[in-house]
Amino acid sequence: MRKQKKSFFNRIFDVFNVFLMLLISFICLSPIVHVIFASVSDPKRLSLHKGIILKPLGFTTVGYSLIFSNSVILLSYLNTIFYLVSGLIISMTLTILGGYVLSRRNLLWGNVIMFFITFTMFFSGGLIPFYIVVTKLGLYNSRWAVILPSAVSVFNLIIMRTSFQEIPENIEESALIEGAGHLTILTRIMVPLSKATIAVIALFYAVSIWNSWFNASIFLKDRNKYPLQLVLKEILVMNDTSQVVTSSSDTTALNTDIYKPLVKYCTIVVSLLPVLCFYPFSQKYFIKGVMIGAIKG
Repeated sequence: MRKQKKSFFNRIFDVFNVFLMLLISFICLSPIVHVIFASVSDPKRLSLHKGIILKPLGFTTVGYSLIFSNSVILLSYLNTIFYLVSGLIISMTLTILGGYVLSRRNLLWGNVIMFFITFTMFFSGGLIPFYIVVTKLGLYNSRWAVILPSAVSVFNLIIMRTSFQEIPENIEESALIEGAGHLTILTRIMVPLSKATIAVIALFYAVSIWNSWFNASIFLKDRNKYPLQLVLKEILVMNDTSQVVTSSSDTTALNTDIYKPLVKYCTIVVSLLPVLCFYPFSQKYFIKGVMIGAIKG
């Protein structure tokens, strides 16, 4: 079969598309490349450099040595892992249970309950009532203050509910005839058939917990409970690298300002690396899971 030649305007359109995609790719990748190369650059050359870094300015790992030899960074990293694991377990458990209950067609006052749940997506009590509630519950300066107040996302709950609703009702009826209870139906039927949606929601929760710092900043007083992102905020926003650079034995050399940019870039890489490694493995579930939960509301 003879191929049809493209017209002049189609060729121009193809060239424009390729150029546009390359431009968008460069815009998206250049900040990541800049941070990674800057984190292994010579601190003196880095402090004098202006603009985007597309190759290392020399090569040194002194920044990572400072990061990984610092007790504050290591402790905050362990805290973040604890918040991630425990928060993900609690959030997924509550979201799956809540989504299953709300997806039941014979749920008493189901529409009214969904209205009040959805209402919280658009209106909240504000920061001060939120702070008062958390402190009155005795969670102030507790690790639970970081985990429990944001344990359930209404958006994720609605997606989970919609995914359960799309499972054919006759499957559930067959299980009920066989004597299965709600727990058996949930664990043996609903969860296995909704693995794609559950994987996407788990990704949403994991990224949200890993990047969260605000609740920790207002509810945690003990620095030993700080997550990594709060320490990173102090380094980037408040320009405070004293907790890192003074941990080295060579304090006279490290108290200079030339190490501040290097420490910032290394801390950013350390905080981003787990998410960048985890995301590609869940990519295959991402589009499928979101589309399943977005067919009907």
